[in-house]
Amino acid sequence: MAKDTSPIVAIIGTGYWGINHVRVFFELQALGGIFDSDATRSCEVNARFHAKKSYEKLESVLSDSALHGLVISTPAVTHFEISMRALEMGKDVLVEKPLALRFGEAQQMADFAKSSGRILMVGHLLQYHPGMVKLRELVAGGDLGTVEYIYSNRLNLGKIRTEENALWSFAPHDISVMLWLTGAMPIQVNAVGGSYLQPNVADTTISTFVFDNGVRGHIYVSWLHPFKEQRLVVVGSKKMAVFDDRAPKGRKLLLYDKKVSMVNGNFVAEKPEGIPVPFDEETEPLRAECEHFLECVRTRQKPRTDGEEGLRVLKVLQSCQRSLQMNGQPVQVLEYRN
Repeated sequence: MAKDTSPIVAIIGTGYWGINHVRVFFELQALGGIFDSDATRSCEVNARFHAKKSYEKLESVLSDSALHGLVISTPAVTHFEISMRALEMGKDVLVEKPLALRFGEAQQMADFAKSSGRILMVGHLLQYHPGMVKLRELVAGGDLGTVEYIYSNRLNLGKIRTEENALWSFAPHDISVMLWLTGAMPIQVNAVGGSYLQPNVADTTISTFVFDNGVRGHIYVSWLHPFKEQRLVVVGSKKMAVFDDRAPKGRKLLLYDKKVSMVNGNFVAEKPEGIPVPFDEETEPLRAECEHFLECVRTRQKPRTDGEEGLRVLKVLQSCQRSLQMNGQPVQVLEYRN
């Protein structure tokens, strides 16, 4: 498409999260249509947002030459089939996480997008959060010193899924950010968890990560937790940073001095106050993500969270799942392209 042409996209799947894509692309004046397998749902959404088209069949969306891109916000088990068909029909694709549930399928998607010149972007939303962008600037700028440890808690009561466990539902965001902040892949992972509502579908997991530069981390996820928590902590050799998306405005990103001294042969740690780090809290992360997708479609630039980035996250997820199935035994993360 010409660089000065405004991209038009359609949303496939208008449910729990897809409706937010519909709203944002409507606000960006880029909403070309919607499709949902539930016809009643399609009518309700169309009445609210007045999309240019409300498609009755998936094939009609995929073959519409007026559309430049498609947003896939359907259950994870359908990501590969729908995204691959869209790419083969010449559409650029923004697919919600995870990229796919099988690494081989995700690799097929990424390879096809690369060879055909199509845009393939994964909805790893946290990389577009202004607070997380600021945190990465602090890490990259050396404000924290050498990164030593990263941990993340993503906890809530619901939404409980049946086709994927809590690890696959919640952890992709945090794995994506951990790889983004460190600029590396872990060399070893291990994961443990428990299934309490459904057999063999973990409701809670704790995954730990070891990087070859000595950095360690862990990610705790659960959809059986009495309150919502979305917190990420980065501990550096000089300072520590805490990103808490549930904190009040102005205190979502805090920077702490790391003061540990030796007194009479004992370590003594001071407990400093967190210093707020300002960032643009008015920008909605999803809007920033959608604007980035439209810009990539228009200019043909590589997305920040492209298919290759999705493959790296999927490789780590796959390794964590294998460890989970082996009751926490360590798993070596081989070269992600294998």
